Amino acid sequence: MTLDPTAVSGIASLAQEIAASVDDSDHDDVAATVWSTYLDPLYADGRSVLEPLAEQSLNAVGIEDASLHDPAFETSHAIDSGTINPTTFKNGVVIDVAQAAMGTCPSDLDVHRSRSVVATVHTKDAGRHETDWEEYDPGYGRMTVNKAPRVNAYAERIVHALSLYYAESEHALQHADDVDDLLVLDGPLYPKQIFNWKARESELRTVTEESQPRAIVQNYVDLVERFVEREVPLLGFVKNPISKFVTKTLTEESRKDDRRVPDPPWVDDTAMFVRLLERHDSAGERHRDDLTFTSWFVSRGGADETLASDRNPFDVDRSLSPEQYEVTFFVVYDPRDDLLFKIEAPRAFTDDAETREALTNYVLSEVALNRGPPTAVNKADELARISNEERQALKELFERDFDSEIRATYDDVRWAAEDL
Repeated sequence: MTLDPTAVSGIASLAQEIAASVDDSDHDDVAATVWSTYLDPLYADGRSVLEPLAEQSLNAVGIEDASLHDPAFETSHAIDSGTINPTTFKNGVVIDVAQAAMGTCPSDLDVHRSRSVVATVHTKDAGRHETDWEEYDPGYGRMTVNKAPRVNAYAERIVHALSLYYAESEHALQHADDVDDLLVLDGPLYPKQIFNWKARESELRTVTEESQPRAIVQNYVDLVERFVEREVPLLGFVKNPISKFVTKTLTEESRKDDRRVPDPPWVDDTAMFVRLLERHDSAGERHRDDLTFTSWFVSRGGADETLASDRNPFDVDRSLSPEQYEVTFFVVYDPRDDLLFKIEAPRAFTDDAETREALTNYVLSEVALNRGPPTAVNKADELARISNEERQALKELFERDFDSEIRATYDDVRWAAEDL
């Protein structure tokens, strides 16, 4: 049964009443005030959690001009990891399998063929359920099985994150020397899901004390060190930024008596930056000819606090000065599809103005050309993706080998029926 047209009309009327009570006429003024007054730096409890890396600015470049720029890097490589999604069986086993792959521009078929496959298993029995790396396509493919820390909740979330991040970081380290000019991670620079576990007052926090999550964090730190040593920059391209740390910090600071910080009206940082970067003409139509973007910032709040220069909660080994691991970022807004992308890089590279400019120009040119992520990222995403048919085949093999059926949910039955 679908919604009755009368109900649809009624809902629309109710929504209109709610919308009429929302006054966003001053949001541009609030955004301008936040930008000009409270981000240089942004404080939380007296600690600088965000500050401009150089001169703070809002910028624009013509999309056509950006697409015609000479390439900032002769070659680029990108890394991504795809999974079958966490699967629970009736015997209590929870498993996820991740496949990491690297895309290159221009194409390198040998690099494209290589894979790192990680299966992470959660089970209540005391067996190890772990293996060393084993080859399955000599010279190109390798696989391993790891056992997740034992928990009473969040098992599916844990096996998913540990599989994905371990596969990605191991594959990136294995192929670091194949990268001549630039490495792009499809997603954030660091494993932020694991970083967020550390800050939660729940069973997830205890998981971060285990060796496997710490080893993953160490992998990403080692990756930064490897690329700094080789003088090859790397960055993370975040397609769907979900951070709330700037707006949350502003909200918390606005409630203190000693500062006159405006209470931000936005649900997250993306909404705030879109408000800053989106431009309209006198008739209210959105300008669609320019990419707009911010200058670079150093981030020490939210998940980024984990590798701030004054923090090291995972107690990982670091050979560089602590400042060099800090997350720096800028955001770019594409008005053609009303999308905001966040680009992250270690401060070790962006402290250098020439490298910072090259990274900025690379991203702007690729977004202008592709109307989205860089070409190498799209290749890595396609190579790492596990198809629905492959997922189903793997799950059927697991059912046979585990001698146990997948634990079905009503949604499995409902969506399967609607696909018929």
